[in-house]
Amino acid sequence: MYVGVRCSFHRALSSLLTRGAVQNVLSRRSPSLSRHVPQSKSFSISSSYNQKQQQQQSVPRSPSVSLRARVTVSCIIGGAALGIWFYLRWEKQEQKKVQQIQQLRTLAVGQGDFSLVDHTGQPRTKSSWRGNWVLLYFGFTHCPDICPDELQKLSSAVSLLDKDPALPHVLPVFISIDPERDSVEAISKYVSEFHPRLLGLTGSPEQVKKVAQEYRVYYSVGPKDEDNDYIVDHTIIIYLLNPDGLFTDYYGRGKTDQEIADSVKSHMQTYTSVFG
Repeated sequence: MYVGVRCSFHRALSSLLTRGAVQNVLSRRSPSLSRHVPQSKSFSISSSYNQKQQQQQSVPRSPSVSLRARVTVSCIIGGAALGIWFYLRWEKQEQKKVQQIQQLRTLAVGQGDFSLVDHTGQPRTKSSWRGNWVLLYFGFTHCPDICPDELQKLSSAVSLLDKDPALPHVLPVFISIDPERDSVEAISKYVSEFHPRLLGLTGSPEQVKKVAQEYRVYYSVGPKDEDNDYIVDHTIIIYLLNPDGLFTDYYGRGKTDQEIADSVKSHMQTYTSVFG
């Protein structure tokens, strides 16, 4: 009997020890097990994150304006502004042109005629060159340097314009302001040294004075020396007359032959007769 009790006691003790060891093992492993996230919880977090990303992507963003679009819009606005500026400038020039034509028409009514003689002895009036573009210069044949230089420049400008067959011919004209020495023969010899179309004109002192006043040309005869020679001080200008016979432009000594030719061509392209 003693032996049976002892065996039962040992079995009970062994069972208790075994259960305690298992509990100790579980208690030691429980901290590490508690740190692991359950699979269902991990799936829930990743699913929520994906849903949040999809929601952010589904929210419409305001479209950004590209650099090319901004440049295009700027060019359109700038081009429109430039076009308006050119139109206003053109309109102003047209108004100015109309006013100038009206002024020239008024002047044309008050302008008188003149009567001179050309280098061939034929009488000439203002109507003689009506319908022609005219480059006109006042001078005298005894001029030592200025008149020859200006007439050479005038002739060169006419030759430059002659190279363009689309342009009408320009008539170069020389009017003497020294009628005392510039006879028909002297004028004829003088103009032959320049352009072949150069028309030389002279006349009596009264006739020359009248035409000079009409074009507001100043001239004054200087004192005579022992050889009875003298210099005539005068306005040094080349005048441009349009086919209506009206003063259109003028060119001083600083203008070159090319500049004169370019200016004459420009006037030809914009010319409008005041007489219709």
